[in-house]
Amino acid sequence: MTTAEAYSICRNIAQREAKNFYYAFRVLPEHKRNAMCAVYAFMRRADDIADDESLPIPERRVVMTKWVESWRTARTSGITEDPVFLALNDTQKRFTIPDALLEELVQGTTMDLEPHPELENKIQTFATFEDLYRYCYLVASVVGLVCIRIFGYTDPRAEKLAEETGVAFQLTNILRDVKEDAERGRVYLPLDILGEFGISLDRVLALADGAELRQNERSALYSLGSQAERYYASADRLLPLIDPDSRAALWVLVTIYHRLLLKIRAVNNDVFSQRVSVPTPEKLFILAQGAGMTMRNRISSR
Repeated sequence: MTTAEAYSICRNIAQREAKNFYYAFRVLPEHKRNAMCAVYAFMRRADDIADDESLPIPERRVVMTKWVESWRTARTSGITEDPVFLALNDTQKRFTIPDALLEELVQGTTMDLEPHPELENKIQTFATFEDLYRYCYLVASVVGLVCIRIFGYTDPRAEKLAEETGVAFQLTNILRDVKEDAERGRVYLPLDILGEFGISLDRVLALADGAELRQNERSALYSLGSQAERYYASADRLLPLIDPDSRAALWVLVTIYHRLLLKIRAVNNDVFSQRVSVPTPEKLFILAQGAGMTMRNRISSR
């Protein structure tokens, strides 16, 4: 298999699965779009293994371990029949992506498979917001740190800003998915925030099961959303530090995710009775704005 064929397979995976991410990919130059699709396809495979509910968690750990070992072998030897590994290897070389970042990315995707025998009621959660931040770093900020290497930057301040932008995205995902995650035995709302508003884990499970949302519970969700809002300010500061040919992609991605947070707030944080989303026509309008930014940048750079 050629590298070009491997990238084509990754593009198909991204187009089929990436949703919000793919809108941003489309306004990148081709070589950067290919690289982003390779990274996405790699993450998608890891997430699919971690979330495969047809297998019990111990079996998922075995599958994940074998997959990670295969990737590490492909990375070090440069020899692989896996198109995703082949494209990712090429991307890593082209954009000087450190091994350590990709290892952290894998660590993040495997966190949900780690055994937690100490947990009450077998519900996975985090004691403090600081613990949740570390989780967000591994599953989202690391992705951001990989992405800015593809986007291009020279100012080292971009790295911390990309980290915080990733946290903003993941907190938004957590708010949107509270109900679905609780049904899977995962409550990502940290215990210190729940305690501050007098909410127990059992109450979160009851909300996922259809209990009526109370004002204190709306307030807890609003509090976590306020943390996300603070980190979206980092995205605004990151944008001018990114290479001009990639700013539109970052802008599209940030705008779609931030719009999702605003829509959650517009329904007074009721993420239990409905799944909040940004409608496709709205995403397409944002994409069109991003494409306009790209066109203006190309004209000004001539």
